[in-house]
Amino acid sequence: MVSLDLRGLCSFTEYFLIVSAGSHRQVQAIADTIAERLKEASARPLHIEGYADARWILLDYNECIIHIFEESTHQYYDLERLWGDAPRRVLVAPAPRADRWGADR
Repeated sequence: MVSLDLRGLCSFTEYFLIVSAGSHRQVQAIADTIAERLKEASARPLHIEGYADARWILLDYNECIIHIFEESTHQYYDLERLWGDAPRRVLVAPAPRADRWGADR
């Protein structure tokens, strides 16, 4: 999970929070959990995109836009590279991926 500080770099938000998951079901589960927790804090999204397909779900909370990607879609769009000028902070390091024989890489 990575946070990009976009203050001063764009006019539509202050932060991107970028999260990856291994499957479409996990992408939806992460989006559901985030939306539920923020709703408990009285925050409601202005817009949600991509939920049905679940390759890339966008939750727009105005000051923070949350991108939840399926891993291959994340690699394809590579928002961290696209917004390379933005200061970034790794909030949670990616888990090591197992190869096809079960060994961690």
